[in-house]
Amino acid sequence: MLLYIVRHAFAGQNGDPRYPDDALRPLTKKGRKRFSRMIKRLVRRGLAPELVASSPLVRCRQTADVICDRTGPRTKLHELESLAPGGPLEMLVAWSNEQGVEELAWVGHSPDVDRFVAALIGGRDGAIVMAKGAVAIIQFEDEIVAGQGELRGLATPKLLLS
Repeated sequence: MLLYIVRHAFAGQNGDPRYPDDALRPLTKKGRKRFSRMIKRLVRRGLAPELVASSPLVRCRQTADVICDRTGPRTKLHELESLAPGGPLEMLVAWSNEQGVEELAWVGHSPDVDRFVAALIGGRDGAIVMAKGAVAIIQFEDEIVAGQGELRGLATPKLLLS
């Protein structure tokens, strides 16, 4: 199984008075455009999730929508409460393994996505820092098992678009 872990693209500033409910804070126009360009390049290099699971917060849902738009109509989107800030890895792993897909993407928030990547590749004490809009690519032999993933790549908009 191939798992893409995605940190949402650049959104407006936390605390922006236009969005008193942080769950409604959207991506910026520049953040959406930049992430879309990066995903276009990754699709050309083989990114092809069959299913994209997203946090229900607006900025993650918009990031997931960009992935689905770029990968085509066969990619399904599912909102998961367990991808909201503070969600448990164990529930994500169990849900993901039940889906019967070969390629899957999770779209979430920092520091959760940082923690997920570290735990899945076996870095209990290690630290991974995912930039906004970053995509970690983790390969598993069969199903997702914490500590047994192999990090195959880490792409950031800055790296791919510079």
